[in-house]
Amino acid sequence: MSQSPPVVLYDTLLRDGSQMEGVAFSLDDKVAIAHRLDAIGVHYVEGGFPGSNEKDKAFFEAMRARPLKHARLVAFGGTRKPGANTAADFNMQAVLGAETPVVTLVGKASAYQVRVALETSNEENLAMIRESVAHLREHGREVHFDAEHFFDGFREDPDYALQALRTAHCAGAEYLVLCDTNGGAMTSDVQRAVAAVREALPEARLGIHCHDDCGLAVANSLAAVEAGVSQVQGCVNGYGERCGNANLTSVIANLQLKMGRRVVSDAQLAELTNASLFVAELANLPLDGQAPYVGASAFAHKAGYHVAAIVKDPDTYQHIDPDSVGNDRRILVSELSGRRNISVKLAERGLDFPLSAEENQALLERVKEMESRGFQYEGAEASFELLALRLRPGYRPPFELEDFLIVNRRRHKDDGDPTTHSDMQAEAMTKIAAGEQVFQTAADGNGPVSALDASIRRGLRQPYPEIETVRLRDYKVRILDAASGTGAGVRVLIESSDGEHVWNTVGSSTDVIEASWIALSDAYEYFLHRHPQWAAADAVAAAEVPARP
Repeated sequence: MSQSPPVVLYDTLLRDGSQMEGVAFSLDDKVAIAHRLDAIGVHYVEGGFPGSNEKDKAFFEAMRARPLKHARLVAFGGTRKPGANTAADFNMQAVLGAETPVVTLVGKASAYQVRVALETSNEENLAMIRESVAHLREHGREVHFDAEHFFDGFREDPDYALQALRTAHCAGAEYLVLCDTNGGAMTSDVQRAVAAVREALPEARLGIHCHDDCGLAVANSLAAVEAGVSQVQGCVNGYGERCGNANLTSVIANLQLKMGRRVVSDAQLAELTNASLFVAELANLPLDGQAPYVGASAFAHKAGYHVAAIVKDPDTYQHIDPDSVGNDRRILVSELSGRRNISVKLAERGLDFPLSAEENQALLERVKEMESRGFQYEGAEASFELLALRLRPGYRPPFELEDFLIVNRRRHKDDGDPTTHSDMQAEAMTKIAAGEQVFQTAADGNGPVSALDASIRRGLRQPYPEIETVRLRDYKVRILDAASGTGAGVRVLIESSDGEHVWNTVGSSTDVIEASWIALSDAYEYFLHRHPQWAAADAVAAAEVPARP
């Protein structure tokens, strides 16, 4: 039985992925991402188009001082312009000036694109490909040829599309990369075209570059590998223009875990989720929770009968072990849960108190009751933990909010600017009980929730100075019943951090201020419950001091 040829990974995040709407990596971001891609086993890292902007040019200069350990750095550019002298062409000079060991050149493989986009002849386009590849080879560069619009071109005029590939191959291109530039190819189209190329150019090494406009970029990339392609281009998290590029995160996991193509080490595969989160953080985009393999929900289980089964054997409702890609199994608690969800979730949270069948059922009913009021604990596990603790005999909360008053003022501004006719001010006054003490504080904020948070923090800092380390990282408001207009119920989700740990809390009410208070209160109570100093003090206090009536 013949062994399958190795598959190499080529990431174009720093060039093609950066063309995604809303993505703008800084120079430092690009350098950090390049090294992270190197660390997870990507073989080629395309750094950008040095002929297009100063940042990409600066990136290649920066990388000379911080070279990659394993991956080969790639500069991207186009073939020479129609009618231009190759050596004097700006694109040729720019990619050579990047001083990378590898250059990827993009050229037209579609007669229609040559005629309409380049406005030149088929013969001149072939000369541009041939002379550009040969010129870079003469300067010692490894050259990859991106055959732009290949699948469209192959469908319209297969002879010319193949001729473009043959020209690049004869000029010395190391890889011929078949590009589904518009993302419109069906999987069957890809398989037929790759087979035709393999027959026409049996000695050539082929690559695949797919866009996701039909939602098939990953499927098409994997189908191309099965048809004989040995390089897969894509982007971590599938970033890219329009609907994005093939998600290289999914490609890596599928190649290794499903198709038996070993492309990275086991240790590198286990870093896949962290790398995906790292890239999302630098892109300032939330990672899709339902992203295959690396999303927060990829191994989340909600239905009670699912949880009952995976406790017996995780393979009942998991297609792989989440540890293999660095992810975690999560048990969700909701109105759809069973009692087993409750037990497993408490164990997952590190709560080791045993629940009787009656207590377990009581907690499940409490969850269902709260969800009927708009609460949701799937993304607010700190609030779920508190919900469980509050049902335990003897639990004493570290503080209670006895009262609050919020005042909003709208003051007229006469500053000559017609766009700012008023100045909004908010002040909150809170009364908080902690043990036998009551703290009354006031604070301003840039809105009612901001003022409430500032006043609460000011009050809690007196008995619990460690609260100063807590920071609100994210605040979201969800309208629950939009048809009710301004009387609609809302759900508030808050993400907090003490610089080391991150936790999420939830509040719900028809009043956004009350919903915010509930979520804020949970955030601070959870921190104090988990904080070692408070936990120790609370254990002593619970034994010695009766709770305030």
